[in-house]
Amino acid sequence: MRNLARPAGKTDDERNKPFTRRGGVADLLIRHTKTSNLHDGAMNLDGRQFYTCLAILVTGLLLPSPSMLGQDIDRPELRVGSIVGTVTDVNGDTVPDATVALEGSDLNDRRTMVANDNGYFEFHDVKPGIPYQIKITATGFSEWSSPALTLEPGQFKILADIRVQVQLARTTVYVTQTSEEVATEQVKVEEKQRVLGIFPNFYVVYDPDPVPLTTKLKFRLALKVATDPITALGVAFLSGTQQAGDTPSYGQGSAAFGKRFAANAADGFSDIMIGGAILPSLLHQDPRYFYQGTGTKKSRIRHALVHPFLCRGEKGNWEPNYSSLGGDLASAGISNLYYPESNRGVGLVFTNFGISTAERVVSSMAQEFVLRQVHWHGR
Repeated sequence: MRNLARPAGKTDDERNKPFTRRGGVADLLIRHTKTSNLHDGAMNLDGRQFYTCLAILVTGLLLPSPSMLGQDIDRPELRVGSIVGTVTDVNGDTVPDATVALEGSDLNDRRTMVANDNGYFEFHDVKPGIPYQIKITATGFSEWSSPALTLEPGQFKILADIRVQVQLARTTVYVTQTSEEVATEQVKVEEKQRVLGIFPNFYVVYDPDPVPLTTKLKFRLALKVATDPITALGVAFLSGTQQAGDTPSYGQGSAAFGKRFAANAADGFSDIMIGGAILPSLLHQDPRYFYQGTGTKKSRIRHALVHPFLCRGEKGNWEPNYSSLGGDLASAGISNLYYPESNRGVGLVFTNFGISTAERVVSSMAQEFVLRQVHWHGR
């Protein structure tokens, strides 16, 4: 048998000591080779032993050492924080059952809770170093939002001065008026229209969007004109002029003046009631003059000249003015009942009809070009 000499300088304890990462592979390799053939104190490895040693060496380099497997890697502990608070109103009273939301910069980092009966809420495990915002909503109150909150590790944050304000109620009211209500308001405006603030100018429409008159409003407007004090003064002035010209043939004196006054008043009343209320109601026509005010002078003159012969229907279309023409003709015919016998007849009828129609033409021209400038609204 061959004698295997022990390497010098190594004790049995050292040879039996477990190998470490640094010396383990070498020691394993040495231990293996010591069992190999030795010749004259030197190691001689055959091919199989060489590859076995090489495999052991590579395996030792790739595998972690037992000391490393047994080591724990020290990691810093994440110390989370807390946010608490109490929801109150502007008077300092607590607001129960408010919805409190904790929102981070990440959309997925969001938590909500409902405050208790005392308005208290709390959020735990809040990550430090991340900006958060508290948002509070409650029934009957406006939303409240905190400034950005960034906690220090382990910080316990008490959020103070949470005061939600009472939500302002906004009510939208849609007011709709019927056509009759709008027309009534427009007539109220027209009833205050006076030339120089004195003379009635009720039958002129300046509104760019007029509404057709109802039958009630047509009679109301006609009676307003017929009973106006200035109308009575106008009848008295006309009667005085006729008295001076001794026409119609009532003679002179106060009795004759009274007859002329009564005849002129009857003419005016029958004309305005028939032509301004009765026929317009039956024929569904509007007896008023619609002020144009824009366009060329030629178009405005034409508009004024045709008014006695054309009027606006209740549907807004233009049609023959049967109401005014019929009213003038009917009033002239009725005058045969009370005029002196010497003045009666067909001539009286058509004379008065012609005078009334001419007056409407002159009045329309004045409305379009003159009276608008001296038109005042009464109070």
